[in-house]
Amino acid sequence: MEVLYKDYLISDDREKINRRVVLDFLADSYWANRRPPDRIIKSIENSHCFGVYNKENQIGFARVVTDRATIYYLCDVFVLEEYQGQGIGKKLIEIITNSEEYEWMTGVLGTMDAHGLYEQYGFERDTDRFLRRTPQGRREIR
Repeated sequence: MEVLYKDYLISDDREKINRRVVLDFLADSYWANRRPPDRIIKSIENSHCFGVYNKENQIGFARVVTDRATIYYLCDVFVLEEYQGQGIGKKLIEIITNSEEYEWMTGVLGTMDAHGLYEQYGFERDTDRFLRRTPQGRREIR
């Protein structure tokens, strides 16, 4: 999957992921700053990852962990600071939550500071930190 948004490419091609960009950002994040680099690399290898690119430079990332049937966990979402405020993060979340693959699943995520962003896409607060999104697809009657 590849989507153009303004001058940015959003892709789920794992081969495009710049692991150094992801490692550097997560090392400074409040949620993953204690996660060892080898665990981050392994998480990328075992997840459905989305990268955002400005030409060849990676400027954003999101990772989805799923059973591919009923539930997904959205995590490690970021857009580099110098690219924030352009709607890139919103577009990334929109693409993930509206995809055929995830619209039928319950979505879960944790955040301490971005509740408003995720609530725009159907996530509801479950506790102070966690949000849940009920499946959005229509059920087929058999």
